[in-house]
This record gives sequence, structure tokens and C-alpha cells, in this order.
Amino acid sequence: MTNKACILSISGPVLQKEESALFADQKPWGVILMGRSCQTRDQVRRCVDDIWEAVGREILIFIDQEGGRVARLKSPEWPLFPRGELYGELYGRDRELGLEATWLGHRLMAAELTALGIHADCAPVCDLPQPGAHDVIGDRAFGTDPDVVGAIATAALKGLEDGGVAGVIKHIPGHGRSTADSHLELPRVTAGDNELSSDFAAFRHVAHAPMAMTSHISYDFFDEGRAATVSPIMINEVIRQRIGFDGLLMTDDLGMQALGGTLTERADASIAAGCDILLHCSGFLREPDAILAEMREVAEAAPELSGKGLERADAAEAAAQREKPFDVEAGWARFKSLIPNVGPFSV
Repeated sequence: MTNKACILSISGPVLQKEESALFADQKPWGVILMGRSCQTRDQVRRCVDDIWEAVGREILIFIDQEGGRVARLKSPEWPLFPRGELYGELYGRDRELGLEATWLGHRLMAAELTALGIHADCAPVCDLPQPGAHDVIGDRAFGTDPDVVGAIATAALKGLEDGGVAGVIKHIPGHGRSTADSHLELPRVTAGDNELSSDFAAFRHVAHAPMAMTSHISYDFFDEGRAATVSPIMINEVIRQRIGFDGLLMTDDLGMQALGGTLTERADASIAAGCDILLHCSGFLREPDAILAEMREVAEAAPELSGKGLERADAAEAAAQREKPFDVEAGWARFKSLIPNVGPFSV
């Protein structure tokens, strides 16, 4: 059986027998670990092994590990990595040191992830925050200049890939103008083509990325009232053609309230619009039975990977297998000299 075009999650730190049965039956292409599933190094490693055993192969395990406030692996069990804003500030003082620190930080992050069997990271953020926008992006961003953000994001992707981790740029084609949190409602961006062109420009710098995550935002100038995730116009005309991204395109979490309708309707609309992979994190749920029910609905709605989507998925898996030799101890020493208050046992 070909893997299903979906990335699912699990309800806690241990793979439940019902979840194992679902994975064995539906064979998701990937699984994403949320904070509820990350307690200790040994526990995460066992969890990953159990997922692989259930699916029948070593599928990609994803995580949201940007650094700063978006980090599923928490200090002090894991090292503290800086928020995106700090890389941008260093870049502003010294371009070369900023790029070196970004590569180092993400290469060290990759070393932490691969030790756990995690080979895909939902990072870096390429959004350009705007004055007056919702702070859902805020200090997660590298900056507000598309060329600067593009340069730093390129270094971040390279650091991850050199450590055997495939990056996922987000939130394409840009979340920085949102005046609402898409976890709770559909943000509407009314900016015109000229304004949005700078947002798109940041993503053009990293159009070579193996994967990208959509934004649940309506760009009213292009497709009024419809989130990019379910908009053929935004995916085909903006993301694929104008930005030039041809890698694997995954949805943001289908459980977010920005999308209306049932999970099945959201899944169908996303695939019809041109997304390759459905992502479901169950981020709003706490009850294991409810999480399992939602996962099953998404998995059953997901088509089997085929055609161009399968080619992109294979390329993403290949990008997660390019680890290069690296001296972790020396890397930490240099990284701490560039950005203080980071690393193992930092608080």
C-alpha cells in the first residue's frame, strides 16, 4: 500500500494501541510530534521507534522546533535555541556573522533532532511581520526585509539539511500581515499586489526548499474570502508560478478554526486546490479519543500519494538523508560566542 497523503499526530508521550492500529491500517506519509509527546530523550526515541514499527517503515517524523517560543523540545531537557529575531539582529550588525550563527544554530538543532529519529522540522519562518499585525508571528520572524529574511532562511535550511533534517518553510505565501490568529479565525489580508509582492519575494529566495506549509489566510486581492490552503488561485498562480515553489506543499493544521466545514471537507478542498499533503496536529484537543477520531477522519479523506505529489514526497525524504560530518562540541562553543544565553541547560 502506498502511503497516504497525510501527516498525523499522537495523543501523548506513548503511542496508544488504537493509534498504532490506525497507522498500520492507513499508513500516513509522516507523523508530527507535538509538545504533549515530548518529555524526555529516551521517551521520544521509543515513541518514534513505535511509530515506525506500526507503519512498517521509517517514515518522516516532523516537529515544530523553530527556537524561541515555538519549541516542542523544551529546556532544560533539550537545549534552548534563539528566536528568529535574534538571528536577524546579529545579521543587521554583521551579515557574515548572522549567517554563520543561523547555520550553526540550525545545524546544532538538527543534531538534537536526528538523535531522536526526527528528520523533518517545520522551520524556518519566512513571514514578514507588519506594524499593527497580530503577534502570532512577531519575534519568530528573521526581519521585515524580504532579501534579509531570504538570506537568513537559506542559511537555516542549509544548517538543517547538513544535519540530516528536511526543512519546511512557512507560512507560504506570507502570514506577516495577518490581523487575527488563524488558529481561531480566518484572517483577511486586504493588501494589494504591490504590497504583497514583498511578502512573496521572501519566499522566492527559498523556493528550492524541499517542503512548505500553507497559510490559512485569505488574500482578498487574489481570492476574496478563501484561505490560501484551499485556494487554487493562491496555490497554482501565486505559490507555484509567481513564487516558483515546486517542492512538497503541506497544509497548515486542518484543525485550525480558520477553515470552515468538516475535516473531510477541509481535506477534500485542500487536495483539490493543489496541496500535496494534509497536516493534522490535533493541537486544540486534549482527549485521546477525540484526537483519534479526528486523525481517522483526516486519514480516510487523504488520497494515496501518487504522481507529482509522490515525486515531491520522495525528494523531501531524500533531503533528510544528507547529513554531513560535524563537531558538535566545537559548534556549541562557537555558537555561544555569537549568541549568548543559548545551549544545553540554558533557561
